[in-house]
Amino acid sequence: MNSKDAAHRPQDLQPADAAAGDPASSVSERIRARLRAAQERFHANDNIARYIEPGELEQLQAEVQTRIEGVLRALVIDVDNDHNTQETARRVAKMYLKEIFAGRYAKSPAVTEFPNVGQLNELMIVGPLRVRSACSHHLCPIIGKLWVGVMPNQHSNLIGLSKYARLAEWIMCRPQIQEEAVAQVADLLQEKMNPDGLAIVMEAEHFCMHWRGVRDTDAKMTNSVMRGSFLKDDSLRREFLTLLNNNRG
Repeated sequence: MNSKDAAHRPQDLQPADAAAGDPASSVSERIRARLRAAQERFHANDNIARYIEPGELEQLQAEVQTRIEGVLRALVIDVDNDHNTQETARRVAKMYLKEIFAGRYAKSPAVTEFPNVGQLNELMIVGPLRVRSACSHHLCPIIGKLWVGVMPNQHSNLIGLSKYARLAEWIMCRPQIQEEAVAQVADLLQEKMNPDGLAIVMEAEHFCMHWRGVRDTDAKMTNSVMRGSFLKDDSLRREFLTLLNNNRG
């Protein structure tokens, strides 16, 4: 090793060593300890907002920044002298916690539910809602559209049109697979509205196919979840899918 390499080696390793040096005192470990004590799952698509105390999200962002800088250094990127990557770790940490994975760390958006005073009992369709998520296998984008079909009854709650988009975004802003994301949206709307029937259809492009592997830029994935009367009533299901397809066109 020459003198120049020796001079840079400690500096290159410092951020990674600092992040890993005392993991027991890290904010991520404190949050994990609370989750384990409560016997709560913390998979990539779970919301853990209840276990984050005031001020800890900012501390977690700083910890993630340090660790991402370590990843960049492990990729042999000179983050000290490369002007394009000097702020990359900070940007990525902020993006993960405050934007594309925010559904893990933020509480559910406030949703006002209204009684079905008019006793509506006809099919309602909301969509397409533009949704963005991330594949939990490669952390690549999933970008697509979501349609919601609701068959209310006299006891159902109704929610404002924009709230469908807010609730869907809260679920989608997590690393996950599309099949589980759609099921979570269905569970949440079923809990909020308690309708006779609920149908969700999602169509999306997966950039883990666009950027890597087969690099197929045309393939899309479409899946659905049907609940209640949409499962039992073939004519209702056909009506929903027909109107949805007309909406697509």
